[in-house]
Amino acid sequence: MSSLADRLEQVGDYRWRILRDERLGMRTDVVVYASKEILVHIAKDKSLEQAANVATLPGIVGPSLAMPDIHQGYGFPIGGVAATDWEYGVVSPGGVGFDINCGVRLVRLNLRREDVQPRIRDLVGEIFHAVPCGTGGKGHIDITNKQLEHVLAEGAGWMTRNGYGQERDTECTEAGGALPGADPDAVSERAKERGRPQIGTLGSGNHFLEVQFVQQVADEEAATAFGINEGQIVVLIHSGSRGLGHQVCTDYLQQMGAAMKKYNITVPDRQLACVPVQSPEGKSYLAGMRAAANFAWANRQGITHFLRQAIAKVFGKGAQASVIYDVCHNIAKQESHLVEGRKREVLVHRKGATRAFPAGHREVPQDYRRIGQPVFIPGSMGTASWVLAGQPGAMEETFGTTCHGAGRLLSRTAAQKGKDYRSVLRGLEEAGIHVKSETKAGILEEIPEAYKDVDAVVEVVHRAGIARKVARLAPMGVIKG
Repeated sequence: MSSLADRLEQVGDYRWRILRDERLGMRTDVVVYASKEILVHIAKDKSLEQAANVATLPGIVGPSLAMPDIHQGYGFPIGGVAATDWEYGVVSPGGVGFDINCGVRLVRLNLRREDVQPRIRDLVGEIFHAVPCGTGGKGHIDITNKQLEHVLAEGAGWMTRNGYGQERDTECTEAGGALPGADPDAVSERAKERGRPQIGTLGSGNHFLEVQFVQQVADEEAATAFGINEGQIVVLIHSGSRGLGHQVCTDYLQQMGAAMKKYNITVPDRQLACVPVQSPEGKSYLAGMRAAANFAWANRQGITHFLRQAIAKVFGKGAQASVIYDVCHNIAKQESHLVEGRKREVLVHRKGATRAFPAGHREVPQDYRRIGQPVFIPGSMGTASWVLAGQPGAMEETFGTTCHGAGRLLSRTAAQKGKDYRSVLRGLEEAGIHVKSETKAGILEEIPEAYKDVDAVVEVVHRAGIARKVARLAPMGVIKG
């Protein structure tokens, strides 16, 4: 049980605060977005302590933030957000995570539930064949080392220009599917070696591809702008930068431990290793991280390409698949924000947290600018997912950020304990959900009871005014590693 849970004070609807404590080295407060019911779960692990540790980072601006899906992670809690001053603050790989630009992409189909339900087994089987998954997962895209350099620099745009998608796909992707300032030379040869065969692959763990239908529309205007309506089929893709991103994080964490001594930086947890943003080490990490982020967008673009081929095989060429949006939830980005009434350049670390810019923001695609940025919140295998839209409150309070999922309740080991693979599959089939997985563990680790109630998590951010409900999605077919 978290010792800091007793120090939480309620400061508003669905908002809680742990006051800055200099004895713990905290430079700012911790603000938690949660209901009383969700707080009970949050208090069971070390995530509040991790959020307090984040509050000790040099140059932190504003509070250390925790979303309702918060749970224990590496250094930062998953579901944690922190902004540091661009000139005088630090960058911490733990604030991004090992799966750099793990993110979600939602694709809408011109098919309806009644069209797909009779052929869901065929569709899931075809997608499972087309999109490799699992830990090793070699993809169908064979690129040279030189082409990989272009992928790292150009992201999803390189894919569409080389026949793996449509130009509109990148227009409906955060940052256009490529972060400027990416440097392939900041990515180690080992990372490149791991990543080159993996473009267009799903991976393992909590990564998935899910065929869903729009079960309920909560905001007709926003749903219409996003091109969805009740009964329509959509596909949610959740994947990241695969072995390449993991290696980039590993490489720079090894460097930063020693570099901290050079800059006289101490942190309460070695997993919070960090260096000044403007130091050579900080600039190099950000250049490598951006390249890994671009790889992740290229990866999801490749998955989309093969998804379209699978859909066409089952339903014919008249079946169309259009990207609604693609947004990452493991990233550190330079952004301008108002802090205590003053505009500041900051580095926003989002670790298991999703950008949620409101209506009118210049980085929201033109088609959605009067509504706000689309946000996708996956639940767990067998439960609902949500489409949200960014709200002005996010810019006022959370550096334009909301939650990223339901948030784990059980570790992967605990989730598998005492569970029978066949009975889990049978239960999902009885609920009308057809599942294919590369491994038994891929299913047992991701059982619905391993996660918080996604509806309760989404209710918090909706009520808090940082993202609003647009539509609830229900699963029909799931593909896992």
